[in-house]
This record gives sequence, C-alpha cells and structure tokens, in this order.
Amino acid sequence: MSVSDNYAGSQIFSGLAEHTGLATDQLNFIISQLVALGLATLYRTVLHPSKTSTAVRHAFGLVFGLLMGYFCFGFQAIHLAGLPAVCYVVIITQNPHIMHGMVLTVALIYLSCLHLHRQIYDYGSYGLDISGPLMVITQKVSSLAFSLHDGLTKTEGEMTSNQKIFAVYKTPSFLEYFSYTLMFPSVMAGPVIFYNDYIDFIEGKSYCKIQTNCNKEEVVVNEPSPIRAVFKKVILALFCAVIFVKFLPRFPISRLKDEYFLENTTISDKFWYLTVSTTLVRFKYYFAWTIADAICNNSGIGFLRYNEDGSSNWDKISNVDIFQFEFSTNLKQSIEAWNKGTNIWLRMIVYERTKKYPTILTYALSAVWHGFYPGYYLTFFGGAIFTFAARTVRRHIRNNFMGSNESKLLYDILTFIVTHFVLSYVTFPFVLLELWPSIRLYNKMFWCLHICAGLALFSLPIIAPKSNSREMTSKGGIALALKKAGPYSSSVGHND
Repeated sequence: MSVSDNYAGSQIFSGLAEHTGLATDQLNFIISQLVALGLATLYRTVLHPSKTSTAVRHAFGLVFGLLMGYFCFGFQAIHLAGLPAVCYVVIITQNPHIMHGMVLTVALIYLSCLHLHRQIYDYGSYGLDISGPLMVITQKVSSLAFSLHDGLTKTEGEMTSNQKIFAVYKTPSFLEYFSYTLMFPSVMAGPVIFYNDYIDFIEGKSYCKIQTNCNKEEVVVNEPSPIRAVFKKVILALFCAVIFVKFLPRFPISRLKDEYFLENTTISDKFWYLTVSTTLVRFKYYFAWTIADAICNNSGIGFLRYNEDGSSNWDKISNVDIFQFEFSTNLKQSIEAWNKGTNIWLRMIVYERTKKYPTILTYALSAVWHGFYPGYYLTFFGGAIFTFAARTVRRHIRNNFMGSNESKLLYDILTFIVTHFVLSYVTFPFVLLELWPSIRLYNKMFWCLHICAGLALFSLPIIAPKSNSREMTSKGGIALALKKAGPYSSSVGHND
C-alpha cells in the first residue's frame, strides 16, 4: 500500500509531486512550511504588538495553524483540536493539585490511540502523519498543566528556580489556550514553545524582558532583526535536504534486514554502515526542525541575547543544535543537542519531580510519547544502559586524562569516536522500528557494546579508583547543575 493510499491531506499538488519525485505528503509539508515562513513575516511586522491587539495576534496564529493542519492532514486535522480540547476540559474542571497528572495521562492516552491506529493500519510508514503534530501538542498542554499546578498550588519558596520561570498563575482563556497549542509557526514540527514565552511573544515583551526593565514606558527597546538568523537556517535546511535526498537512497536502513548483509559483512563493516545510514536519516530531522526554527524566528520568537560581537542570538527556542550533536564528545552533549525542547519538557515534568529512578522514568516517558514500535523500546532501554555506563566511565576514568592538554585531547578524540559508534549502535532500532530484525543484527554483532557497557558498570568501580574531580553524580548534584544552567539548558541524561 503506498503512502498516498493512506494519506488524507490535500491532493491538489499531487501532479506537481509526480514531476518533482516527491510524495504528495512530503510536498505538502514543504509547501506548508514555505507558506508559514511568509506568514511569519506578517506576524512580525504587520501584526506587530504595537500595531494590533493581542486577540488579533492570537486569532491569526490559530486560524492559520488550523488551515495548515487541514491542508496537510485533511479530516484527521480534527485531532489537532480534539486532544487540546479534552485536556482543556480537565484543566478548567479539576483540582489544580491533581490536574497536571490527569492532563498528562489524558494527552498520552489520546496520543497513544493514534500511535496504535497508525501502527496497526499503516505499519512502518514514514509518511506525514497527524501523530507528529500531536506529539508537540501533548508537550504543550502537559507543560502548561504542570506550570499551572506550580503557579496555583505552590509558594515561591516551594518551587525550584526553573519552576518559578515556567509557573503560570492564571488559567488561560479559550482563545489564549487554543492559539498557544495550534499556532502555525510550530504546529507542524515544533519547536516546543512554553506558555510564558508564547504570551511574552504575543504581548511584545520578549525583547524587553531580556534587555531591560520594561515596566517604565519611557524605556526604548531595541528589537533585533531575525533576518540574518532566518537566512542561515533556511540555507542550512536546504543543505540538509540535499544531503538526505541525494545520499540516503544509497544507504537505506532496510539493508540492515538483508540476509546477505547480515551473513557476509564483518562487525566493522556493520558499524560503518550503521554509522553512515543513521547519520543520513538524521538529516531528514535536521531539515524539518531547522526550517521550523526559521519560521519561529521570522515570527519574532526565539531571541535569546546579543552576542559579544553585537549580533543577535535566536536560539532560545530551538529543535536541534546540529553542530553540537554531530561533533559531541559524550552522550551528555548529544542528548542536550537533539530535540532540545523535548529534553526540557522531559526534565520539567519528570526528571526534576521524581525522587527515585529519574533517568529510567524519563526514558520510559520518552518511549511512550514516541509510540509503540518495538524498536523505540530497544533504543530507549539501550539509551538508559549507556547513560549509566557513560556516567561510570567519566567518574572513574576521565580524571586520569586531565593532567595535560595532550592527554585531554586524546580522551576527547576517543570519546568522540566511541560516542558516535554508540549512537549508531543504539539508535538504529528506532529507525528500523522492528523487534526481531534489530535483535538479529545485535546477535550478529554479539551485543558487543552492550557487554562493554555492562563491564563498565560493574567492573570499573572495582578495578579503577574513583575520580577525585568534582563531578555531580547524585540527584541533588544534577539538580544543582540544572539550576545553574537555567531552563533552556536541555540536558536530561547528564552522562559524559
């Protein structure tokens, strides 16, 4: 069955899709994002907060978010309103002391039903699907619920520094809530925008909060232009598109199930192919996420600060840091750089709020949020193991290499190589999706890195003295590090 057989979105450009070599759903996604990029300019200029009311800005983002959803998903777009509608009923009717947990549960159940429906009726499809935007909406409604819970039930003394930043003290109106969940700049591919940041954007307070105290009307706020950042991100997105379109067909992930590949290649050949194929798959995500970041920036969302050279930094709200991920020397850096908003969301509602097994529970929620393909669970289970193993290696080994610049460089080179082998080794089931083909490949590779991780976990504490460097490895230490890093440092695993 082809993608078009299950695709419910608009077919108006199906003829053009045939001439471009793209599937209709892929072309619709690109068109919707290009239109959104143009609309973002209107959002930032014609509908600037100084020129129009907040109600108009709310309505503009909401209406075009719904229209884009209908264009890309057809009748399925009803779920874009359905999930937040159900959660809004919970928010306005339930006790704030329990409301946040109920919203998270309801949103995950709704999302899970659609994940299962797709898995049953369109197994293994990589076509454009409504579950993608709903994953972002789930993050928005649940983060808002937890922020409301903090704002309505806790005193400032009971909140962490991050909870104080995200806390919401008033239940949003109908228009505020739905425009927040369905605003067109982020409805298709994120990034996750937290409620206070959204309201600051709508009311025009984003820049002044960063630059100065805007309570005084006479203060003049210098609004930076996002054009340069938008141009860079659009060019980067196009580059990523060229990479995966040109090279991904040469290294299909499906080859990992091929009998000849399994039986007639060495372990080193398998590692090489895993690394190349999973890297090329990432460029699809880079394209979608980077163009989405550009749309948000062009709307006026995401200004972080002025750099030392006077240029403006527009990475406050972002999906991914490509350079940091691809050149990371440890898993901590990789986790921080990949799907950054999701990392903040996971830390906000799970990692900082659980006293027992925070890392395991964080990975568990991430797995359920993604869906129910067995490959997801192999990846997240493996991710938890390698997270603990990486912490142990850092704790017992790293300090031995800190004596000179040369030895530190050697350590960084070794960890860079190991990290990227581990990433390809642990993430290919996420892309392959299937259980037994993934297990079979692991069997052919003798579960080598799993065994190495196990040896590191159980042997290093015995045979290697613990590093004397000041490492924060306890839950309290990690929380302190997060507190110092601030809410937009997206580390969850804290593993080096």
